[in-house]
Amino acid sequence: MTLAQAVVAGAEPAELERLEVPSVYRAAHLRKDEVGTFEQDAVDKDVRRTLHVGEVPMPELGEDEVLIAVMASAINFNTVWSAMFEPIPTFAFLERFGRTDPRHDLPTHVLGSDAAGVVVRTGRAVRRWRVGDRVVTSPAYVDGEDPVIQHDGMLAADLRAWGFETNFGGLADYAVVKATQLLAKPRHLSWEEAACNMLCASTAYRMLVGERGARMKQGDVVLLWGATGGLGGYGVQLVKNGGGIPVGVVSSPEKAELLRRMGCPHVVDRSQFEDLTDEKAWRRLGAEVRRLVGEDPAIVFEHTGRETFGASVYVARRGGAVVTCGSSTGYAHAYDNRHLWMKLKRIIGSHGANYQECHEVNRLISLGLVHPTLSSVYPLAEAARAARAVQLNQHVGKVGVLALAPAEGLGVEDHALRERVGEERLRLFRTS
Repeated sequence: MTLAQAVVAGAEPAELERLEVPSVYRAAHLRKDEVGTFEQDAVDKDVRRTLHVGEVPMPELGEDEVLIAVMASAINFNTVWSAMFEPIPTFAFLERFGRTDPRHDLPTHVLGSDAAGVVVRTGRAVRRWRVGDRVVTSPAYVDGEDPVIQHDGMLAADLRAWGFETNFGGLADYAVVKATQLLAKPRHLSWEEAACNMLCASTAYRMLVGERGARMKQGDVVLLWGATGGLGGYGVQLVKNGGGIPVGVVSSPEKAELLRRMGCPHVVDRSQFEDLTDEKAWRRLGAEVRRLVGEDPAIVFEHTGRETFGASVYVARRGGAVVTCGSSTGYAHAYDNRHLWMKLKRIIGSHGANYQECHEVNRLISLGLVHPTLSSVYPLAEAARAARAVQLNQHVGKVGVLALAPAEGLGVEDHALRERVGEERLRLFRTS
């Protein structure tokens, strides 16, 4: 029996420790020699051309690291950026990292910033985790010896996004993470449900709830762009749980209906505003929000960037905040600064989440208070097709990927909690 077979069969820790770690493993990866693939094709940078699934070498394990047998993973937009080699090829990150840790500077880059699986090896300095533990991963890869992480790990000078700015990510049969990335798997979720949450849910938590974000309070109106997407789907839940009033922006009647089934009664159809870089459209958007809820948003949840940022700054109320964690439509933002300074608004930059924030949101998920936004699942062999669906925005919520798990629906331990939460909530995005 191989180590992978033993994990799937639910073998005891002693058996997992006895079996040999393979020298190669299956992974979704990029190839360094293909970095120039899209230089002559600015029309369609199809990620299926550059994202490959095949064998890569197994790395040595660092003393503060853990080897996970990955049961399931998920696609994030950083996977798409990586496979498009934008904004820069991620091999530049690996080359830089390789100056201090040569293991990562390889001709292949294994992607993936989410995973759920079973610990199969631990480094000699790892204390809190054992072989056989069922875990999910948080995406922040930081140096535990940097003093600033005692304040906020996201301020660490060498902060890296695992599986994007590091190698050995989660879209694979095995993954290497630091022990400080691990959290206990929610027991009522299947492998694929557990694997899809942490990057987006923790990012949304820091933006809205965490001490360094917008600090939403009861009754706050929150405008959320892409409200049925990977980030937005968690953002809506957190706003509702915290007593806020979510106003979700979506681009189709189907997504609007999904929002309403999530309990978000206030929905804005983005398609009615043709050019959101035009101040006339900003004014119409502001009027629509006031029509729905009677006031301007206290918080605007931003991650779309160039196409929407000017509108976000405009529609936030006097003294309100725009909290941003990304720029999926472009990084060069333009806005009318008069609406910012004269109305005392704030722009808050937010990136990922620190270990404590990840712990807090994982606790909410484990209690059944925040639910997966998983909409579809692909086998690892079809990881490129899964990433293409995200690239073309053909999805809602999160797109999952099965690695070692042979089928969907496996890994549930707490059936009583699952029954209390209800399949309708847990599978809401699957039925959209």
